[in-house]
Order: sequence, then structure tokens, then C-alpha cells
Amino acid sequence: MINANNDEFIELARAAGVFARELLVGKRSTPHPKYFIGTGKLEELESKIREHSVDLVIFNNNLSPSQERDLESALSCRVLDKTGLILDIFAQRALTHEGKLQVELAQLKHLSTRLIRGWTHLKRQKGGIGVRGPGETQLESDRRLVQARILTLEKKLKKVANQRSQGRNRRRKSGTPLVSLVGYTNAGKSTIFNNLTSSNVFAKDMLFSTLDPTLRMKTLDKFGDVIFSDTVGFIRDLPHGLVKAFNSTLEEVSSADLILHVVDSSKEDLNDEIFQVNIVLSEIGADMIPRLFIYNKCDLIDEPKFTVNRNSEGDPALVKMSAKVEEHFGKLLEVISEKLSFDHVITVLNLSSNDLYLRSLLYDMKSVLNEKHLDDGSVELKVRMSEQKLKSVIKRYK
Repeated sequence: MINANNDEFIELARAAGVFARELLVGKRSTPHPKYFIGTGKLEELESKIREHSVDLVIFNNNLSPSQERDLESALSCRVLDKTGLILDIFAQRALTHEGKLQVELAQLKHLSTRLIRGWTHLKRQKGGIGVRGPGETQLESDRRLVQARILTLEKKLKKVANQRSQGRNRRRKSGTPLVSLVGYTNAGKSTIFNNLTSSNVFAKDMLFSTLDPTLRMKTLDKFGDVIFSDTVGFIRDLPHGLVKAFNSTLEEVSSADLILHVVDSSKEDLNDEIFQVNIVLSEIGADMIPRLFIYNKCDLIDEPKFTVNRNSEGDPALVKMSAKVEEHFGKLLEVISEKLSFDHVITVLNLSSNDLYLRSLLYDMKSVLNEKHLDDGSVELKVRMSEQKLKSVIKRYK
């Protein structure tokens, strides 16, 4: 069990329902090719396993299939790496059909590289008619079954992804802005989401308490209708395979009009956690989307006051608040309205009787602020939307 951030590792194990008996920490310039850890640390680990009657050893690193197999053989104990641990947590958290499909796909892809482990007790020979060992035959059968299931899951997820894409396209046409909450896991993201949207998404003081994406509509007094989305929290060194498996849900973030980046302000390494979230946002193509930082849990370090920091243009850039203070959420909604308005323009359109479809469309998009009927039969509409979207709508329908 080796890595720098021991507290987070213990929290990960706790989230998986594991009771940690011992934490071993070691340093090596390069991993041991066979055991990942050195032979001296391996002997120490063997001693701790016997002392505590341990039946599972978890590494806070990603192991190669051969390292995992050799460690299990040397320790006579099940060995799990970081990806396996996170997958186990995800499997417990997935509630929706899509979430379960994504977890199973990630699990099978992880398992497909480790099938050899379960058959090392069987005789294995080189291939060829009449000389196949029973172990090799079973492995080939297992691999075919796993690959067939992976293909089935990928087809199902592709269908779900297409449905999500159609939903996103409908939202774009309606003009309703999408505000996505992101953040390092356990920063308080789901608690803030619940309070902003009057929802009941599962929120608990543990890593990855939320896995499945959730979308809720909210009408902001000073702006109009907005869709808020909440999804899985991020973590340092989140395996690339997991990001890829959850790509269809993370696309909700990449298509957002505004990202609320929730930060646990009580953490000493908050800058590193921000950096880790930025890595994932960059990986999914969401790093250029307008962002509002929300420094949550300020009650843990100081008196919980709601404050807003602005950039040189006066645009809200950072909010400090506490999710435990109910009054802070009304103020946060006002800042979100202002932030969205900052990226939108207010303009006046003069529509003739031939432009009634455009008028109806603008109302459907909830972009009309005011309407005035003129003496010549035309209609003057005062509308608010992003400049790019306004140009697109006018170009298409006029």
C-alpha cells in the first residue's frame, strides 16, 4: 500500500467498505519489475499479513497483470490495485442502467488483461493440435466470452450515448443554458446541487458518493430557466480507462455553458486538487468553458461569510461559502445569474408579421425579456441570449 496521499487512500478503502488493518509506506526510484515493491518491503508485508490475518492487500498504484499475479503468489492473498479499488466503489454506487453498463464495461476491460491469474494452477503448454493444455483452453474460452460481452456493452452504451446526444441537441435548440457542477470528490458538490435545485441526490461524507449524472431544471429570478447537472467527482490519477468508460456522462460537462468548480477550501492541498480536476476537464475538452469557482466549507477554516471575488472586468470569478449556511444559496443563485448574463447579450429585434415563427421560437427558448406591439403591425422584442446563439438563430430563421 504505497503512495503520497495516505489519507485519501484510506478514504477510498473506507468508501469500498474495507477496514484497514495496516498502512505500509515505501519509496523506490523505479518499481520492482516483478513485485512493484522491493523484496525487503515484500517481506515486511508478508509479516503484517500473518500478524493481522489479512485476506486483501490494496496498492494505491496501478499494477501490471504480471505484478498482481506474482504478488498474489508470493503473499498467498488477494491483491487489488487502485483501478480495481475504484471500480469496486463505482460498482456499489451505480444506480441507473447507464451507470451500471459503464461500470461493467470498465470492469471487464480491466479484467481482460488479468484472466491469466485465475488459471495459473492449471497446466499450460504452447498451442497446437493435440498439445493444448487445459488451462490455455479455458483461458481462450474466457477471453472470447469477455470480448463478446464487451462488444455487447459498447453497442448498448453507444445507443445510450446517442440518446444523450439527442437530448443535448434539444436543449441547445431550446436555448436553456446548462450549468455543470464539477469538483474533486467529496468537495461538497452534490450537497450544493441539492440545495440549488431542491433535489435529493445522494450526498455523504465519503469519496465517490455520487456516480450517476443528474439533471434538474431551475428558474432563476434574474435570468430565467437553467439546467443544472451533477456527476461523478474527480480524483488524482483517475485511470484513463475510467474517464473513457464514463465519457458519455462526462460529455454533459463538455457541452455546458457554465462550469461551477466546487473546491474544498479546508484542504491544505486544494491547489493540487484544482489541478487534478483541470487535467480531467482538459481531457474531455471542457477546459475553455466559462467557470465559476466555489470555495466551499469555509466554515471549517473561518467564520462562514459569503464573499465574491471578481476579475478585472468585474465578472464573478470565485465565491467563498459554506453549504451548511442556507442563506448562502440564494446569494449563490444571484451570482450564477450574473455570471450567465455576463456571457449573454441583450438586444432588441423588430419582427414583421412574417417572422411569427421566430417570435415563437424565442419564447420557447425563454429568451424574451419584453415585447412591444408597434403601430405598423410589427413586434419589438427585447431578448437575452449568448451572442453566438443569437446570431445562429437569426441566420437560420430570418
